[in-house]
Amino acid sequence: MTTNTTPDVNALRAICVELRADIIEMLCLAGSGHPGGSLSAVEILVALFWGPLRHDPKNPGWPDRDRVVLSKGHGCPALYAVLARHGYFPREELWRLRKTGAMLQGHPVRSFTPGIEANTGALGQGLSVAQGMALAARLDGSARRTHCICGDGELQEGSVWEAAMSAGKYRLDNLTAIIDFNKGQIDGHVAEVMPLDPLDKKFAAFGWHVITVDGHDLAALATAYAEAAATKGKPTVIIADTVKGKGVSFMEGLIKWHGVTPTREEADRAIAEIRAAGAAA
Repeated sequence: MTTNTTPDVNALRAICVELRADIIEMLCLAGSGHPGGSLSAVEILVALFWGPLRHDPKNPGWPDRDRVVLSKGHGCPALYAVLARHGYFPREELWRLRKTGAMLQGHPVRSFTPGIEANTGALGQGLSVAQGMALAARLDGSARRTHCICGDGELQEGSVWEAAMSAGKYRLDNLTAIIDFNKGQIDGHVAEVMPLDPLDKKFAAFGWHVITVDGHDLAALATAYAEAAATKGKPTVIIADTVKGKGVSFMEGLIKWHGVTPTREEADRAIAEIRAAGAAA
């Protein structure tokens, strides 16, 4: 079982390098999937799973584990890579992503994969699921916390704001939403498809404690998670400012890479770039 520790930022950066390389490799082998939003979420997940999250890879069903709901289910390659590094399943399973009968499908499936808490990918649903988990923890008298990772594009779904309104009403201080604010979605830039601004003020108006942070700064994310845990009487939303396709120069910020996978040559170039940047850091 993991315990809360002060993160070694340099060690976590090295883990991020390996995870990004795994994401590129598994997507290349799969021939389908979503690199942009997987790469943007790496630090969000690393700061959580190697930080305050209480979980036990040897006992994924531990009742008092903290919950993580990846509402942006298409970003599951990042979560799969994290779970494999923690030992929830053999790392070799990553190379079977999206294959028929494999435990790792294109969107998270709870019954297939240890460490997955909810079937997600029908965007706009995860925050409602996470709110239910947070309410259940309160009823159980449990100290477990629930974290929900949302994409910015999915915030255009009305169901998100119904859940946000309800979580504020019930003052769910054991619930944290993390917005992977990479500013891109399948149809284009979020600001052009359906603007979200002022996102911070909208959540605040629904009764949430709001934290805005650099979503690739591991130390800042650790501080944000600690602040969320210390906040009483209201749920917390962490708006993590990220870059779609982070870590690969020819993917960063480009909508094309929302759902297009790299060729073998592109994957080799991306992995080499990721490792070189990691070595130079």
